Amino acid sequence: MKRTHPSTLVAFTVGGLAFGYLGELALVSGGASAIVPPVSLAVTLVGVAAIVVAMAWPIRQAVRGSTTRRIDPFRAARVAVLAKASSVTGALVLGVGLGITLFLLTRSVLPPAGTIWMAVATAVGAALLLAGGLVAEHFCTLPPDEPDEEEGSAHA
Repeated sequence: MKRTHPSTLVAFTVGGLAFGYLGELALVSGGASAIVPPVSLAVTLVGVAAIVVAMAWPIRQAVRGSTTRRIDPFRAARVAVLAKASSVTGALVLGVGLGITLFLLTRSVLPPAGTIWMAVATAVGAALLLAGGLVAEHFCTLPPDEPDEEEGSAHA
């Protein structure tokens, strides 16, 4: 599995930004009130980021040789997939949070400051999830094989 490419993260962030802004615009244009994510969403995103990094830590220790405990390769693969999913989800939710924040800030009558801060908190929590996913993905990366060892075994 390849590591998450930055262009993928940028694409998901821009897509989320467009979805968040246009979704809020459609709601308010239709007469409904704007949807602002609660602070508990930001707290949950940060918690998930911490859990993903904590799950990847033993794999990092095993890859570096710091522990004698053997890690199940299927578990390592699952954690790597979870890390990749977390980074992509973090990018998408970051875009949505930024889109909602941008929508709220571009209104002629600004909503209460607490409303804007809740949207910003969602974006920050999503950014931490994105970063946690990328860190966990790095923890699950195997070091490159040394070419001397491969050539030595091929000639033997």
